[in-house]
Amino acid sequence: MAQVVRSYPLYGLATPANFITVSRIALTPVLCLMVLNDSSTLGTSWTAFAVGLLMAFTDLIDGTVARATNSFSRSGAFLDPLADKIVILSVGFTLVSVDRLGLAPMVLIAVREVVISAMRVRFAMRGIAIPARPLAKWKATIQGAALLLAVVPVLKGNQLVVDIAIWFAVALTVFTGAQYLVDGEQAAGTI
Repeated sequence: MAQVVRSYPLYGLATPANFITVSRIALTPVLCLMVLNDSSTLGTSWTAFAVGLLMAFTDLIDGTVARATNSFSRSGAFLDPLADKIVILSVGFTLVSVDRLGLAPMVLIAVREVVISAMRVRFAMRGIAIPARPLAKWKATIQGAALLLAVVPVLKGNQLVVDIAIWFAVALTVFTGAQYLVDGEQAAGTI
């Protein structure tokens, strides 16, 4: 049976998978406002948790939709990790603003993302593409899970669980960043 190849306008931007990814970006300010609105409860609410869970679900299914609709695109490969960064950093710093998370873990996550993004550009300018290791693909999931735990109302009085989760995410974030730098330098032949 012949495979149907669908044509998507705007150089692959208007794909079903990209629509799902962009919806995650669009929901980010909504979730941040929910956290801010519930600042008296340290940003915890079942509504924020539900929206965060929905956003996590969209992150899981956009790749599946891309495969099912044969709509892989460079724009999707760019948008998905960008959406992850927007969600994690926006929601994370919003949780810092309501004193649910400490500033230090979010600064470490932000610095890692900026450094690795700069390195990706540097390597790309030299024609080097560094694929993400499997553990690095789990990084955003672990970060998102830590943020979800931070908004769960039943954990409002249990800061230790939230702190352990976010610091575990930080450790994984830093470790995978170091792996990427080593892989990049090896690919560039500078190690």
